[in-house]
Amino acid sequence: MFTILPIKGFIDQIDGFYCDGIHAGLKANENLDLGFIYSDTLCDVEAVFTLNKFQAAPLKHYSMYEKDFKTNFVLINSKNANAMTGQKGIDDINTIFSSLDFNLTNPIMSSTGVIGNPLPKQKIIDGANSFDLSSKNGENLSLSIMTTDAYAKTSMYEVKLEDGSSFKIASVAKGAGMINPNLATMLCFICTDANIPKEDMKELLELNSYSTFNAISVDGDTSTNDTVLLLSNKKSKAYDKEAFKEALRLVMHDMAMLMVADGEGAKKAVAFEVIGAASNEEAEIASKALSNSLLVKTALYGEDPNFGRIASTIGASRITCSEDKLVISYNDVVVFNKGEILFDEVQEAKASKVLENNKYKVICDIGVGEGKFISYGCDLGYEYVKINADYRT
Repeated sequence: MFTILPIKGFIDQIDGFYCDGIHAGLKANENLDLGFIYSDTLCDVEAVFTLNKFQAAPLKHYSMYEKDFKTNFVLINSKNANAMTGQKGIDDINTIFSSLDFNLTNPIMSSTGVIGNPLPKQKIIDGANSFDLSSKNGENLSLSIMTTDAYAKTSMYEVKLEDGSSFKIASVAKGAGMINPNLATMLCFICTDANIPKEDMKELLELNSYSTFNAISVDGDTSTNDTVLLLSNKKSKAYDKEAFKEALRLVMHDMAMLMVADGEGAKKAVAFEVIGAASNEEAEIASKALSNSLLVKTALYGEDPNFGRIASTIGASRITCSEDKLVISYNDVVVFNKGEILFDEVQEAKASKVLENNKYKVICDIGVGEGKFISYGCDLGYEYVKINADYRT
């Protein structure tokens, strides 16, 4: 038995972790743009990364460390992704770390921002050398890693075990655009004092990615820098695998849902629940097709319960399906039932009322099996175009 309690706060509330964010000159208007996470003891670390073939320099730099390495420092910059920068991008990271005035062990770099520009090394070096590694300012860290995010994204839980011991787990993340089921375009840093075995870290990180970061979409694009990093300093001495798995799922789900809700210009966060598919795999295909469809997203933006777009997208996904078995609902409002169109004036008004909400479900029962999957998406409107048309400026 275990109890999981949500806590208001940041990763610096976990014993042994420190963090802060500063303005180093990468962004205009004194906005924070460079942050760090520091542990006063070495941490076990695991990560999952983007499946984009053009992985950014920070990801390549991470992969150059020996298997099962430990670290005590993560440096994070926004405004510049250090992606598509070749060997120079990796060399720049090494130059930065070799120029810092404090003692680090296997430091990790993470970057987000514009693709295709060299890092402003000196600004980062000067900024990082001004860090106070005893700082505990999780709010500044969360602000420093933002790009087009409208708000900071954090989550924290305390887990109390049956024997009276406890551990904490907390996360900070960024992500609002270039979000697609394929890890998602985002950075997420998860810290814990749980005494988790190294082999469990990778297993549980990958397991929970499937239903969280791999199940969200803002615009159908997957970037070059996507990273979920898990750091454990083991200071609590407490651990239970099932409890940790659920607590990790909660912080990852919290972050994923905040990203969908913060989709660039988005007003709606929508769950696409596909049930009754021939298999879980086919349910996932159809669900993700719905969360990625531009026609579906624009209908959500217009609050138009156009079930034809839902049906068409399912059919185009090429899963096993037929009209005479399909049921489509907006929350509990059924608009298509096994070949019968229920979209009369009354039902359309009810469905339209559902779409006025900021959060709701589109439920599609394929009617051919037991497969199920839920993905998450958002609407797509004019503001998305404005943000991305001017992204580099």
